[in-house]
Amino acid sequence: MRIAITGSTGLIGTALVRSLRTDGHDVVRLVRRAPAAADEVRWDPGRQEVDTAGLAGCEAVVHLAGAGVGDHRWTAAYKQEIRDSRVLGTRTLATALAAMDTPPRVLVCGSAIGYYGDTGDRRTDESAPAGHGFLPEVCVAWEDAAKPAQDAGIRTVFARTGLVVAHSGGAWGRLFPVFRLGLGGRLGDGSQYWSFISLDDHIAALRHLLDTADLAGPVNLTAPEPVTNREVTAVMGKVLNRPTLFSVPAPVLRIALGEFADDVLGSQRVVPRRLLDSGFTFRHPRIMEAVRAAA
Repeated sequence: MRIAITGSTGLIGTALVRSLRTDGHDVVRLVRRAPAAADEVRWDPGRQEVDTAGLAGCEAVVHLAGAGVGDHRWTAAYKQEIRDSRVLGTRTLATALAAMDTPPRVLVCGSAIGYYGDTGDRRTDESAPAGHGFLPEVCVAWEDAAKPAQDAGIRTVFARTGLVVAHSGGAWGRLFPVFRLGLGGRLGDGSQYWSFISLDDHIAALRHLLDTADLAGPVNLTAPEPVTNREVTAVMGKVLNRPTLFSVPAPVLRIALGEFADDVLGSQRVVPRRLLDSGFTFRHPRIMEAVRAAA
């Protein structure tokens, strides 16, 4: 297939491009600057512009672009950037694809399990409603922004992603150096659930969404058995053979991270019901396997 990807230089995008090209697919990368290579096509979400001529022949689009949620302290300005980078970008892309003479058959649009908010210890699948707070509100608006593509008959899938276990990049990439130094430990009391997925499984799941014609709407991209932060801490220490004596109390996290600390301390026990029901098989279903694969 000829497949277009936004966010192709990020953790997920880089791995997805590599995977698709290894299997012989023609990948087009959407970039926000003047194209510097034959495989690049310009788009400008701020100006609501997409060079759709460069997308001619694309059968699928994977939309991964968005400002990092944990990259900066949540000032009012950065919260607006988080929202705009997702909502304006998705609306711009969906509107442009819908207007093409021959639009792609499928749009896989990034989303997040932040949609559900704090779920406590309740197992939560795609049938659950949106939660309350900043991230759920962003996720709702993010997914709603894809409506032009849905209205045009493009099969649209929302990949609600959990914490991706990877050696570098993303939230987990920040954990490995800390634990390797023997400074890792639980966050808060460690009872909060983390819904994780290995990088390999995440890429395989995205490709499954592209290839499975009867999948549309929200699909949780998380491993089948979420674990608590306390369990994550123990596994990281065991795999890296380092002590995990330290812990970061909740008040300290709130001082260091501001409002974002509430999401770090929040619990999300999210399960991939639709992914499993569609026949997807996980390579690393358990946290020990996922961490070992990343280490």
